[in-house]
Amino acid sequence: MNPNTQRLHDLGQSLWLDNISRDMLTNATLARYITDLSVTGLTSNPTIFEKAIGSVTSYDRAIGELTRQGESGEDLFFALALQDLRQAADLFRPTHDATGGVDGWVSLEVSPLLADDTAKTIEAAARLHAAGARTNLFIKIPGTPAGIPAIEESIFAGVPINVTLLFSREHYGAAAEAYLRGIERRIAAGLDPKVESVASLFVSRWDVAVKEEVSPQYHNRLGIAIAMRTYKAYRDLLASARWQKLARAGAHPQRLLWGSTGTKDPAAPDTIYIEALAAPDTINTMPEKTLQAFADHGKVGAVMPVDGGDAEAVVAQFRREGVDDDTLAERLQREGADAFVKSWRALLSRISEKSSQLAKAGSR
Repeated sequence: MNPNTQRLHDLGQSLWLDNISRDMLTNATLARYITDLSVTGLTSNPTIFEKAIGSVTSYDRAIGELTRQGESGEDLFFALALQDLRQAADLFRPTHDATGGVDGWVSLEVSPLLADDTAKTIEAAARLHAAGARTNLFIKIPGTPAGIPAIEESIFAGVPINVTLLFSREHYGAAAEAYLRGIERRIAAGLDPKVESVASLFVSRWDVAVKEEVSPQYHNRLGIAIAMRTYKAYRDLLASARWQKLARAGAHPQRLLWGSTGTKDPAAPDTIYIEALAAPDTINTMPEKTLQAFADHGKVGAVMPVDGGDAEAVVAQFRREGVDDDTLAERLQREGADAFVKSWRALLSRISEKSSQLAKAGSR
């Protein structure tokens, strides 16, 4: 077991991999990450699948078979993705069982085209979770204005949800409120309150967004400050009377997850966000390159302060530099949703091209 990743695991943080591919499953890379690097879960998104399916031939046979069965478009993609995610979920099932369902999850995102459609998001979440046929499959719903009510309804329906595209303490608060309402409604209806969820805060995109707007001394500091103030809100919620009542009824916390933790600035340490975001009862989902870097030379120092540390002072400094963090959070969420739509359309186009090519080759 790698000592660097084990230290994070021992302080109470889950290490998840922000990647999946068929090759990673067939060549046992993911299995090695589990046994050697303390990886206990996995996340995916449209961009990850676009890269995985578009750049290799390992999906061609499955695409050909599904095409012959009459599948196309989004249905074909979800069939492909669930083949991978079921296999990954089975690798994480021992962790899932050992932690009582708290850890050992994989994630699949609803179509990004539904980001502004509450009713269709609710329907898609239920359908995809049922099709996945794995208890440790999260369905990802964006924390957009239309996504928030879909999260509440999905939790009430018993669908485990990974809330994605959160960029601020306020975004997190809305996602947490939706989770709480869903659990409270389940309790009122006499249903099991144990419906798992995570809330995914994207970190590094803050620093990319402001790099050209602030002095060099402020580079790579805002994302961490936003995370610290969000961690305080998370800890305050877990200490609240409202949450304690739900916990006594048997509910599990909606855990806070750090996403977008790969370093985007070549001048910054490649493990900066992993080291700064070390905190108990959280998750850090890392790109492969970042996971490998931390395993090689990462260090675990002080854990994040539950009181937010100097986060508010740092945010105030950025405001003096002309950064409106509230406005920027909304912009980043819109840009994130748009980026996933772009990847989604590129992914479906690539699958369609492969389907046509394989069908022509098979008819010769």
